[in-house]
Amino acid sequence: MGIWRRLLLFGGVSLRAGGGATAPLGGSPAMVCRRQLSGAESETLKQRRTQIMSRGLPKQKPIEGVKQVIVVASGKGGVGKSTTAVQGHWFARCGCVWTFNSKDDESERKSGIITDMSMGFLVEENEPVVWRGLMVMSAIEKLLRQVDWGQLDYLVVDMPPGTGDVQLSVSQNIPITGAVIVSTPQDVALMDAHKGAEMFRKVHVPVLGLVQNMSVFQCPKCKHKTHIFGADGARKLAQTLGLEVLGDIPLHLNIREASDTGQPIVFSQPESDEAKAYLRIAVEVVRRLPSPSE
Repeated sequence: MGIWRRLLLFGGVSLRAGGGATAPLGGSPAMVCRRQLSGAESETLKQRRTQIMSRGLPKQKPIEGVKQVIVVASGKGGVGKSTTAVQGHWFARCGCVWTFNSKDDESERKSGIITDMSMGFLVEENEPVVWRGLMVMSAIEKLLRQVDWGQLDYLVVDMPPGTGDVQLSVSQNIPITGAVIVSTPQDVALMDAHKGAEMFRKVHVPVLGLVQNMSVFQCPKCKHKTHIFGADGARKLAQTLGLEVLGDIPLHLNIREASDTGQPIVFSQPESDEAKAYLRIAVEVVRRLPSPSE
């Protein structure tokens, strides 16, 4: 007789699921154990479950010298999130963390204008970061807490795509002032942006708004405008989420060329329409933040 059968027979108790009939096991008299939890008991059970789950969560600790942390996320790769984070050294006394390697890391490092740190600075250019979850978490902790950031009003964290371990670890370990969601107007990108916004809400991080990147392409010769990735998709998503669009960034050659040469357009061409689009977003982000405490 198997161990589970012996356990079930002990005391002459048989178990059933749903509304099926109960059959005695091994000829022993059967006793059906059914109990409906009352409302108060159910609520107590939920509270107890929440307490148990919260035991393993780390306590949030501020980063020394950093007044406010802003995360830039998308849920999907390739929508211009890192470029937006780079240009979004929008703030005075601002630093930036890139959790994984990207072309923008090298561009910003060459410019030598802002305090920043990235995994891309710690590995060879073509070396992949093939790490398991615990190693990634340890690296994120070091990027956040073992860098001499000095005194910063704002720290911008360029989050990797997705809604997994990295996002949860950052959200649980440090107090985040707000999240900015970047997306193109394309349906596929918007689906992931929606998930990203909902993820931050679940971990109680305020979502400041959406940035609609690559919103329109204007022909440099005839000036005709084409919505290559669709029109106003981020605005429709913002309405669904009860948020606002912080601004639109056009699909423009100057943005790409400036980033590739290590001179983000907000610094190299500050009077251009493209730079002004980023700066308008900066104003909207800051307007939604509490004033940094002195």
